[in-house]
Amino acid sequence: MGTRGKLGLDLDSRKQAILAAKTAVAKKGHHPIILDVRQVTLLADYFVIVGGDSQTQVRAIADAIDQAFTDLGAKPHSVEGKAEGRWVLLDFGSIIVHVLHEKERNYYRLEQFWNQALIVDTKEWSEELTLDSPINKYH
Repeated sequence: MGTRGKLGLDLDSRKQAILAAKTAVAKKGHHPIILDVRQVTLLADYFVIVGGDSQTQVRAIADAIDQAFTDLGAKPHSVEGKAEGRWVLLDFGSIIVHVLHEKERNYYRLEQFWNQALIVDTKEWSEELTLDSPINKYH
């Protein structure tokens, strides 16, 4: 699955997940992880999980990710938990982003729940979408 946006980019689900993770990092999100869940569930291709220190930061991370995708012409199918700011879920179809307050992240341990998924190595995705990429403005 891909998303074609205003910038004329065609992002496959992997690049969408990388965009979400890098956007979270730019907002000082904690310990972002990308899980390749294609072999585990039909819900999505990738999950992005990231933590925040406060409800304000959780909402800011979620807002930044939402804006990055909106700028590409992609709106989430649904957004849950934003008002509370403890666990915000952004469902973009082929990727699902979980932005959790660190207390919730430590309690629910989504990474352990989805332990059958493949972890996309941080070094691998931090090198993708390089400085010459038009979507570099999001990180």
